Amino acid sequence: MAEIVRSVKELSRRLAKARREGKKIVFANGVFDILHVGHIRYLRGAKALGDILVVGVNSDRSVKKLKSPHLPITPQKERLEILSCLEFIDYLILFEDGTADRILAALAPDIHAKGADYTKKTVPERETVLSYGGAVAITGDRKRHSTTDLIKRIGKLARKT
Repeated sequence: MAEIVRSVKELSRRLAKARREGKKIVFANGVFDILHVGHIRYLRGAKALGDILVVGVNSDRSVKKLKSPHLPITPQKERLEILSCLEFIDYLILFEDGTADRILAALAPDIHAKGADYTKKTVPERETVLSYGGAVAITGDRKRHSTTDLIKRIGKLARKT
């Protein structure tokens, strides 16, 4: 089970120990509102790139700012609990910002993994990752699954019943 870490400082200490042991650290991030197979493939692919997978999860407040005042569907505490059950995630951390730039700069993972809806050049945090010598990687399947599409499908079905 993944461990939910409450502070960047604490997570940084744990990752420093892993680095001393020669482990490669991968960071992935997202909202993970309604978990679906696209998320699983993205995160599993991210884990395959290294030894330790840290997943940053957007807080409810950041999701409302980024996406819609009506989101997320699943509260942050429950999203963290669900993700903590995925065996390939080592650490989870909640973050408030619209991007993961600050947390990436603080943790300096070897690889920042993003899903296939990005390219290496369109990753919002790309410059931050390159500035400390990290690498950007794209994982998962092509963008065939999305929470937005699931919400739309559920809405259509609800109107039919």
